[in-house]
Amino acid sequence: MQLHSNASQLCARHVVLPVTHRPQLYWGKMLVCLVVAAALAGAVLPGQQAPWLNPDVSNQRPGAGRMPDISDQTWMHKWRFNQQRMDEVNAARKKELDADSAKLLALAIALKNEMEKTNKDTLSISVIRKAGEIEKLAHNVREKMKYTVGPS
Repeated sequence: MQLHSNASQLCARHVVLPVTHRPQLYWGKMLVCLVVAAALAGAVLPGQQAPWLNPDVSNQRPGAGRMPDISDQTWMHKWRFNQQRMDEVNAARKKELDADSAKLLALAIALKNEMEKTNKDTLSISVIRKAGEIEKLAHNVREKMKYTVGPS
């Protein structure tokens, strides 16, 4: 097989192949790169321990293992007090909701009983008042349910 060019004729054995066509050179360069990468990955001087294996080096934020000072203690005390106060307010709100819900149920049952006693064409004033009272109480319960005291 011969290659022809404008300048001269060359034999196929004189053609210089690109690097990708020389497998020995390609694999040699790959081996050198791997050796260099391995050397850089394990670049720890003799007598030293790798930093990721050192138990003395903490990966926590600075000061994480220190004892709290007076300002930290004050902040924690205030936080606990506020948390306790929020829990008390929420417990009181829950008790009010329970009482209002029980009252709402009792009013609804009473209204139902009164509606059964009247005929379909007439409504008594007490039925209308009870319906208005139920509506107000239901609105208040709904509004109380929306709010919880504390961080959101």
